Amino acid sequence: MSRSFEKKPARTEGETPVLRNAFQPWHLLVVLVVCLLVFGSKKLPDMARSLGRSMRILKSEARALRSEDARTDGP
Repeated sequence: MSRSFEKKPARTEGETPVLRNAFQPWHLLVVLVVCLLVFGSKKLPDMARSLGRSMRILKSEARALRSEDARTDGP
């Protein structure tokens, strides 16, 4: 049994990467249907609203951190 110690190229021609098309539009549809079945149609709008609120807070905090770093790095 012989072993080759030559470094194999990361990807040969014609070979597609493993995660190239990992997320397709129908995956989103499946996730939405599962969420609808698990949480019900009454709770989904409230969950979406709270998720949007959380994202806004996260975005504003990240923006504040960047502006604070820019102020401390200045002359």
